Amino acid sequence: MATSTPVVNPSTILPLELIDKCIGSRIHIIMKTDKELVGTLMGFDDFVNMVLEDVTEYENTAQGRRVTKLDQILLNGINIAMMVPGGEMPDI
Repeated sequence: MATSTPVVNPSTILPLELIDKCIGSRIHIIMKTDKELVGTLMGFDDFVNMVLEDVTEYENTAQGRRVTKLDQILLNGINIAMMVPGGEMPDI
């Protein structure tokens, strides 16, 4: 009786591998709150805490969208809802 080996898709990539490939690149991050960030990913850990540089923070408030420029931030990964590698904030 022959044993079958599962077929592995060579293009399969794990989430942390994808984030690792984004180091040094721009990334668009959508938070669980009303904030979105666009910056250059400098590093991250196993909890997806991130260090970003040259960051633009977009926050939706009752008065409209507030835009804040930041040199560098440490972002807690527990508050991230979605990441878009190479993404920029769309003009609205």
